[in-house]
Amino acid sequence: MTTEIHETVRRHYAEAALSVENRESCCADAGDYGADLYSALERAELPDAAVLASLGCGNPIAVADLHEGERVLDLGSGGGIDVLLSAKRVGPTGRAFGLDMTDEMLVLAQRNAAAAGATNVEWLRGHIESIPLPAASVDVVISNCVVNLAADKPAVFREIARVLRPGGRIGITDIVADDSLSAEERTERGSYTGCIAGALTFSEYRTGLEAAGLEDISLTVSHEAADRMYGVIIKARKGAGAAGAARAGAQAGAAAKAAVADSSCGCGGTCR
Repeated sequence: MTTEIHETVRRHYAEAALSVENRESCCADAGDYGADLYSALERAELPDAAVLASLGCGNPIAVADLHEGERVLDLGSGGGIDVLLSAKRVGPTGRAFGLDMTDEMLVLAQRNAAAAGATNVEWLRGHIESIPLPAASVDVVISNCVVNLAADKPAVFREIARVLRPGGRIGITDIVADDSLSAEERTERGSYTGCIAGALTFSEYRTGLEAAGLEDISLTVSHEAADRMYGVIIKARKGAGAAGAARAGAQAGAAAKAAVADSSCGCGGTCR
C-alpha cells in the first residue's frame, strides 16, 4: 500500500512539474491552493517557474518565523518556492534544504535555484518518512500541504522530531479534517493527490505530534478547503531537554547522513 501511494503521488507531481515546462500553472483552484497564497512581494522574489509550480495549501514561510543563520528543511519541496524564500530569510550563514521524491520536481527546483542565484540551498531526493539528514541537524521544519500525502504519517512525525535540534520548531500548512469525518467520508470529498483523502483529523494530527515527542502544539484554521476539510497552520516545538532523545536517534541519523550523497541532487550533498 505504501509503494502504491508513493507511486500515485510521484506520478501526479511529475506531471505537474512537466506542465511548468509549458508555462502552465500547476494549480486549478486559485485561492485555495498555489501561488495565490503568497504575497505579491514574495512572488516577486522568485523565478516564474517556482511560482507556477506552487501546489501548496498555505504559506509556511509566513508562520515559520525564520531567522538569520538557521537551518531549515522543507518536506516535499516541489519546485522550490518555500526553499528559495527560506534561503533569503536565513541568509548566507544559514541553509535551506528541500526534500522531494520526484525527479522532475528536483530538476525544476535546481533550475529555479540557479535562476534565483541561491547559493545556500541543497536539494535531497527521498521520502519524508525517512529523511536523509542526521539527527538534531535542523532548526526548523516546514512543509506545505504534503504531510497529508504521506503513506506513513507516524513515521513522518518521528522523523521530524529526530532531525530537529532541541528547541527546534515546525511551521507546517496542511489540510486537516474535522474530527466528525470518517476516513471513508474524507475519501468522498476528494482524491489522495488532491490533498483530501489522506488528511488526518485534528485529533489525529495532535496525537501524532505528541507521540513523536513534540510540544506546544497548535492547529489554527486558515480557510475551508472542502466540506469540513480545512487549510490549517500547524506549529510545535521539540523540547529543549530532548538531547537524550536526539542521541537515541543518532545511529539512524548517521545512516541517513551517509545516504545524503546518494539521495541528493547529484552534487555530493552540497549544491552551489
